[in-house]
Amino acid sequence: MFASLAERLQETFKKLKGKGRLTESDVNEALREVRLALLEADVNFKVVKDFITKIKERAVGQELLASLNPAQHVIKIVHEELTALMGGANSKINLASKPPTIIMMVGLNGAGKTTTTAKLANLLRKQGRRPLLAAADTYRPAAVKQLEVLGSQLGIPVFTMADQKDPVVIGKTSVDSALTSDRDVVIIDTAGRQEVNEELMAELENMKEAIKPHEILLVVDAMTGQAAVNVAETFDSTLGLDGIALTKLDGDTRGGAALSVRSVTGKPIKFIGVGEKLDALEAFHPERMAERILGMGDMLTLIEKAQENFNADQMASMQKKIRSMEFTLDDFMDQMNQVKKLGPLEQVLGMIPGLGNVKKLKDLKLDEKELVFIEAIIKSMTAAERNDPERVINGSRKRRIAHGSGTTVQEVNRLLKQFGQTKKMMKQLLDMEKSLKKGGKMPKNPFLN
Repeated sequence: MFASLAERLQETFKKLKGKGRLTESDVNEALREVRLALLEADVNFKVVKDFITKIKERAVGQELLASLNPAQHVIKIVHEELTALMGGANSKINLASKPPTIIMMVGLNGAGKTTTTAKLANLLRKQGRRPLLAAADTYRPAAVKQLEVLGSQLGIPVFTMADQKDPVVIGKTSVDSALTSDRDVVIIDTAGRQEVNEELMAELENMKEAIKPHEILLVVDAMTGQAAVNVAETFDSTLGLDGIALTKLDGDTRGGAALSVRSVTGKPIKFIGVGEKLDALEAFHPERMAERILGMGDMLTLIEKAQENFNADQMASMQKKIRSMEFTLDDFMDQMNQVKKLGPLEQVLGMIPGLGNVKKLKDLKLDEKELVFIEAIIKSMTAAERNDPERVINGSRKRRIAHGSGTTVQEVNRLLKQFGQTKKMMKQLLDMEKSLKKGGKMPKNPFLN
């Protein structure tokens, strides 16, 4: 996500770091590059103009001249303003003081509204809630069936009314059902259209009036850029949105919607879709996203993912092996199967400070089908080679391993490189966790000091 924008910004700041002292001309040149990068990322023109003005006001002057490291000082300012641009802090769902909390999901067809509705139910359940899904999209063919299938996959109940075509009646009745079935959250999947029209808005206004939702969440496709921002403005002016869920952010190399929608609408991005799987919905943290864009990593999200997917015994055993430097290729194979649960390897590595550089990660993509070849390569090694590959495996051994596994020396080299990167990732993850436990908070990012 944000690959194009991230690469442009990181290259710009790399040039700044190469200068011992910064002049106003240096800063202006860097800001011109930042401005072009944001415009090419389809960020709203007015948003870009205001953003650059704020940075320039802070970056040019006595504050910069007094800084011991001017380049890092400019990057720190950009990081802070980028965070503010996207909302400043994480914004949570408005939960009712008296259950059930009613969440009304709205949006156009094709944005991923029904899937996001199921993903949100899954996320809230992990947080200890007891969600009920309500199928109130009577307009799109098979919408009800789709939600039923997703609910079945997750083991979450779905409320439907087969003979009822009035979505308002379905919405009201679903709330009554939640009360009688001890469900503390109702998430209502409403109908969409191909484009915004009066019929859609009237239907949604009637639904809002009838069920009085605690949260109206708009689902928009991040890859549509400024079109997503325009849709958000229209929905907000009619319904009064409480938040936005940006889908398909994992495929959005530009980032225009994510960087514009909060500033233009005033409404927070609450969730982001980062994959097709039903657990690929994350709470949106502006500061963490700013760090990802600037190549600083996102250790907090990585730690949360690891804690969610690895049990305590697994973590304790792996920590012991990593600390004692006994992490082997057999352990690596086990870890590959676990890391798959965290998302694509390049995304995971991109969360490590220092490994977030776009160019560094281009050769680290791992297809799940490659695990078959990885296992074959590892099983073609001797015990000594698996236990200490960096010291034991030389050129002739690589040729033997490649021949025995039906692969090439290049593939063996790639595996050994991935093994080294994983060892580094796990070591840094442990160090970061240790700092968190010791100080109770995240240590300062070295990129911003």
